[in-house]
Amino acid sequence: MTAYLRALAAEWTKFRTMRGWVAAVMVAAGLIVGLGLLPGLGGSCGKNGPGSECVLPVGPGGEEVTDSFTFVHQPLAGDGSVTVRLTGLTGRLPGTDSGGPRPGLVPWAKAGLIVRAATTPGAAYAAVMMTGANGVRLQYDFTHDVAGKPGSVSAEAPRWLRLTRAGDTVTAAESTDGVAWTTVGSARLTGLPSTVEAGLFVTSPQYAEEVDDGLGAGAMGGPSHATGVFDRLALAGGWQGDAWKTDVIGAAGGPGGDPGGGAGAPGGAPSGPSGPGTVAAAPDLTTGAERAGDTLRLTGSGDIAPAVPGAAGIGVTISSTLVGTFAGLIVVVVLGAVFVTAEYRRGLIRTTFAASPHRVRLLVAKATVVGGVTFVAGLVAAAVVVTLGQDVLRGNGVYLHPASTATEVRVVAGTAALLAVAAVLALALGTLLRRGVTAVTTAVVVIVMPYLLAMTVLPTPAGEWVLRVSPAAAFALQQASPAYPQVANLYIPANGYYPLAPWAGLAVLAGWAAVALMAAAALLRKRDA
Repeated sequence: MTAYLRALAAEWTKFRTMRGWVAAVMVAAGLIVGLGLLPGLGGSCGKNGPGSECVLPVGPGGEEVTDSFTFVHQPLAGDGSVTVRLTGLTGRLPGTDSGGPRPGLVPWAKAGLIVRAATTPGAAYAAVMMTGANGVRLQYDFTHDVAGKPGSVSAEAPRWLRLTRAGDTVTAAESTDGVAWTTVGSARLTGLPSTVEAGLFVTSPQYAEEVDDGLGAGAMGGPSHATGVFDRLALAGGWQGDAWKTDVIGAAGGPGGDPGGGAGAPGGAPSGPSGPGTVAAAPDLTTGAERAGDTLRLTGSGDIAPAVPGAAGIGVTISSTLVGTFAGLIVVVVLGAVFVTAEYRRGLIRTTFAASPHRVRLLVAKATVVGGVTFVAGLVAAAVVVTLGQDVLRGNGVYLHPASTATEVRVVAGTAALLAVAAVLALALGTLLRRGVTAVTTAVVVIVMPYLLAMTVLPTPAGEWVLRVSPAAAFALQQASPAYPQVANLYIPANGYYPLAPWAGLAVLAGWAAVALMAAAALLRKRDA
């Protein structure tokens, strides 16, 4: 240990007395801070006077949510159930440059039954629904999703849905004939009031489509709409009257009245199979409800889900403050390589080996110094830019999703670890190759180029593969928003979503560095200086 500490002290003295190396560390940190604080992204939040502030509702778990849908409802006092038959689910997607909206249904379009603590956005809820391409689901309190039977729905193959409330527990069931029922699951909504709002709903998330123009991946899209056709509505339990109300929850101005312009929903009807009802044509119906006999047609747009950044979401995360990491990475990779190749170029390596004959110990000491210095510099730079960069983004009118303290700490420490381990990998490559230009070029190609290719050139599947197996996998440490399988979005690297979990990404980079260090140690033992 004493010999290692002496070698470590010697390498640290060598590093701090070389002004170019010290300057390189400062430049790397400066790039991270400078690029992160430069005015870049812009938005309209708070830029158009009072009322233009961007505020998302908050769900029962404290998370930001999207809560927008067409709702036909009435109060349910105490326990009770609601049953309905869904005979159709169709949709409209944003139009292309050559025309208006086109037929199509997004995979997570939703039509079904819902029980809510209130009509205010963000209220606790449980819903059973038919989706565009994911079958029947039970979803509750925005983040919970339970799968039912797969399939689609049509007049020839309708699907029956039922929600039953018993105290704080809401149970979802489904049926293909209204006779034989299958339980999808149950949700316990703590603190559910004695009187809730319950009924039918329809919504359809933002449509987003990845576009590859040959120079990288982009996205296009816009709001989508879904229309559900219901009949055979049946109620049991503590329903208060037969007056149904139509609200477009989350619409401008908030819920209230009948924003969709729809008529009242039908009252209770007996259960049992029957032919589909007739719905009057309403081609101009954007959102809302209309009635034809005992059949109700609802059209809605939006989602009931956690709010996420990305092509189908809103805003950005703290990761956007770290745009300078890539530039800083290039500098520390060059530094890591020349920290050893400079001694070969100047012929000083023989002196170094004479002073520290145990070559593996010397290599470990060099790795400790270059990794430690870059980690500290990266930690300070990332902490500064994540802290101050949030104010810059908000000042530019950009909506910034709040991050927990744990997420901020992980992103800051992870960025520092990414830089440090990359510098150690570059050091190992420099030890293997010994020539400065060759080592620097190889280090840049191995460490830096995969990230650049994955983010700007390669199609998404190839880019994600690269970000699983290359050192660039460690950029997953900067992901600050979870990817929800039940939330429609483009979860691609270009939008800040990586194919590996954060620490798994660091493990890939660490694996590369460990293999390179072991190879460098083996060669150091065998060859001459």
